[in-house]
Amino acid sequence: MSINLRVVAVTMGDPSGIGPEIVIKGCSSRHVRENGIPVIIGDYSVLREVAEKLNFTLDIIPIHSIEEADSSSHTLNVIDVGYIGNDKRIKAGEISLISGEASVQYIKKATELALRGEVQAVATAPINKKSVRRAGYQYNGHTELFGELTSVPHPMTMFSVGRLKIFFHSRHVSLRSAIELLNIEGVYKTLVITARCLESIGYKNPKIALAALNPHASDGGMFGNEEEKILLPACDSARARGIIVDGPLPADSVFHLANEGNYDGVVSLYHDQGHIAAKSYDFYRTVSVTLGLPFIRTSVDHGTAFNIAWKGIANPLSMEEAIISAFDLSRKYRPPVELF
Repeated sequence: MSINLRVVAVTMGDPSGIGPEIVIKGCSSRHVRENGIPVIIGDYSVLREVAEKLNFTLDIIPIHSIEEADSSSHTLNVIDVGYIGNDKRIKAGEISLISGEASVQYIKKATELALRGEVQAVATAPINKKSVRRAGYQYNGHTELFGELTSVPHPMTMFSVGRLKIFFHSRHVSLRSAIELLNIEGVYKTLVITARCLESIGYKNPKIALAALNPHASDGGMFGNEEEKILLPACDSARARGIIVDGPLPADSVFHLANEGNYDGVVSLYHDQGHIAAKSYDFYRTVSVTLGLPFIRTSVDHGTAFNIAWKGIANPLSMEEAIISAFDLSRKYRPPVELF
């Protein structure tokens, strides 16, 4: 393998979902391979079974180390974690302890390789939270697991699509909880962390917009008071620290303004506020990025899609975009010394 080629570890995700299929398709994409070498972290036995169902023609080659990775266009490299074999069987489209444990093992192996500097970034296929919980883990998603494995207490999620860079104040909590948990210090902290994350990928003095909670940013208190009592003071505190931030701005227009180039990033107050904006703009090209880690981690923006697992009809475009983004961002990423 040429020392000049960059390598991205691509985790297979939940083996019972569409992960194996989109990883095979994504890693074989010409657009992906133009950027470097993708190395799949997963179970060779599952990849072979899925490849046969797809009538996939490229050779899938198990390797023991990154140094063995073949950059030729007719092979796919896989570091075989070897968790699923004759003694452990899975079924496509089913929640299971085995699939949950396997998906966590792939992430652990990829993290190990990234922390040793053997790969320059990690791109992940989707995992299933119920399978992960069944295996005994309590993580709400990839981000929390990567944070624990790298000893980073608060890694930040950014959605990237088009010119949009969307950050999330809260993610996997109920809407009621997301609102009840809003406070000045918390929003202020998110604004500061967002600025640090944008700086880490090359933005100098980034300009940030904070999305409002209520319609029309409450229109002077007509539709709620969170803007006046929480969001405006948080913005004032961030500006006092040197952060360039506007807001709170009405959520029905702030994402459009950012996509027009007025802002480098938008802080969404809760999960769906930002997800709907990004996925409506371009579902398959939206990439989830985890910032604040010692390395870049990217992911697809969708789930395991058990209903179409191993059927050959899953769209790999989001996986391709995630891998390409991992190559691109890893070239410019400078991990922040601290996020807050």
